[in-house]
Amino acid sequence: MLQKQPLTPMTKAHALTRLAEKLDRVIALATAASSKFSRWRLILFIVGAICTIVIYKMGWYQAGNGTLIAFVVLFLIVAIYHNRLETRLHRLRLWKQIKLAHLARLRLDWGNIPSHPSSAPDQHPYAKDLDLIGPHSLLHLLDTTISSHGQARLASWLLEQPPGPDQWLLRRRLVQELIPRSLFRDRLGLEAQLIGEQEINGRRLEAVMQHAVGFPNLTTILAIQTLLAATTIALGLGALLDWLPNYWMWSFAAYALIYFWTDQGEELLEHAVGVHFELEKLGAVLGFVERHTQPRHAALAGLWAPLRAPGMNPPQLVRKAARTLHAISVKAHPVIHLIVNALCPWDLWFTYRLRQIQAQAAAHLPTWLDRLAEVEAASALATFAALHPSYRWPNPLTADPQRNGTQARLSATGLAHPLIPETHRVHNDLALETLGTVVLVTGSNMSGKSTFLRTLGINLCLAQAGAPVCADQLEWSWVRLATCIRVDDSLEAGLSFFYAEVKRLKGLLDEAKDRSGAPVLFLIDEIFKGTNNRERLIGSRSYISALSQGHGFGLVSTHDLELTDLDKTVPKLRNVHFQETVVAGALHFDYKLRPGPCPTTNALRIMEMEGLPVPPPQS
Repeated sequence: MLQKQPLTPMTKAHALTRLAEKLDRVIALATAASSKFSRWRLILFIVGAICTIVIYKMGWYQAGNGTLIAFVVLFLIVAIYHNRLETRLHRLRLWKQIKLAHLARLRLDWGNIPSHPSSAPDQHPYAKDLDLIGPHSLLHLLDTTISSHGQARLASWLLEQPPGPDQWLLRRRLVQELIPRSLFRDRLGLEAQLIGEQEINGRRLEAVMQHAVGFPNLTTILAIQTLLAATTIALGLGALLDWLPNYWMWSFAAYALIYFWTDQGEELLEHAVGVHFELEKLGAVLGFVERHTQPRHAALAGLWAPLRAPGMNPPQLVRKAARTLHAISVKAHPVIHLIVNALCPWDLWFTYRLRQIQAQAAAHLPTWLDRLAEVEAASALATFAALHPSYRWPNPLTADPQRNGTQARLSATGLAHPLIPETHRVHNDLALETLGTVVLVTGSNMSGKSTFLRTLGINLCLAQAGAPVCADQLEWSWVRLATCIRVDDSLEAGLSFFYAEVKRLKGLLDEAKDRSGAPVLFLIDEIFKGTNNRERLIGSRSYISALSQGHGFGLVSTHDLELTDLDKTVPKLRNVHFQETVVAGALHFDYKLRPGPCPTTNALRIMEMEGLPVPPPQS
């Protein structure tokens, strides 16, 4: 029996390209068919009008009526089929956009990957350093969410680490359950796009649902108006049958006075439209998840169970909101609006109904948004895993990230950066065995030191978020990430580059001294690069020694080869390096991590290659 070959990003990209080409052909055929329907509708209208007019001119009125009805029916049938075709054509175009977005994610074609505005929180210990948030970031690559809460949930999985053990296990099970369900994941986005281009904005939804509708004592006024309307009708019937004098005019006058006093004008209609519009998209998406959640989908069914409680059905509430909106929309027809409100307190009753719908939606909205956000975030990670079948699932070495004690270990083979194209990324191995381990990374300029630090950090973020990693194997104990890679000076705060770096390193060291939680994995690039060589060496030796005694382990990169002798005084320090080769007078980098200190430097060579004056080599 032939063994099925595993899919690779290249085969995935090829499959998506072929699917996009197939969709292009189907869309072209559907567009041509739509054009034909448009021509037939025009022909039917012109022929029907001419035939009907001619027959009427000939005095055959019954035949003319029959012809008119026949052409109207035929025109409506063609119009219905044409509208259905246009709807399917719209779905096909959206479906193609979704597939092309997946293809762009595979190719890291950032310009064609949909993005939502996002920014890293100020003072976050690693978000900016590891390119987690913002343009061309990990979140930009992963984000397939359709709501503001969904994007915030996905970002929180990357930024709030380590998670609770039970939470992480449930999250990972949900992600793994959604990986084979590509149709479900893509249709989740499709259902949202079919309703409108805007995302489901949780804050806007909450604001609309909490907006006060009506006025104080609405229930009392509604009861009074209902009584007055019933009294007016009863007295009017009595007057019509000559049983009573025209007493109905008095009750009707009171009724009319209260009506004009409580009339809300167009504001009620506008608010009803807003409530329906906001609920419609959310209801469509929640209804889709509900219909496609079966008991065999254990993780999704468990997550969705609270939304199946009585009174929690979002589509049902959307239907109520739609009926209420249709009733209130009578305001658009002034004559009919006056008639129905003259007979009964129509506006007051549906204002009361709208208030009830808002209160019911506001009560359940946090649960709806929370569960949908969880599904969206898990779906985004599942799409990432499905697009990269060669990525491996990491294995945590401890059950509880908050009870690691002194255990700290990380072992990775074939580790590479997921934001670097597959054709350019280089894989490396790394092992950190115990607390206090410091790996000192030396190497020439542009040799890959900073990228390797980010590679380790971003893969650990993926692992602790519940996603697969860009590696052949990764085992780790739960850690708190702390980095010092990108340091910016601040004119507003009056901080120089060096002082900003010192503050970052002080915060990192404080984290490493905190033994109340999981160990710290520190990633420090070009330590104390903002000061002179002598003080940098003195400060770096002291700082690295202090790090080795803290509740953490990690990597420190430097250009200062003098620091490599720290392995004589810091027992758990290990030297590794990147290096370059010179071929035909040009520098070449293989970006491979090697043991020991770096034996070469290249700063003067780079200066010389770019035409800067350098001293001649000493004999």
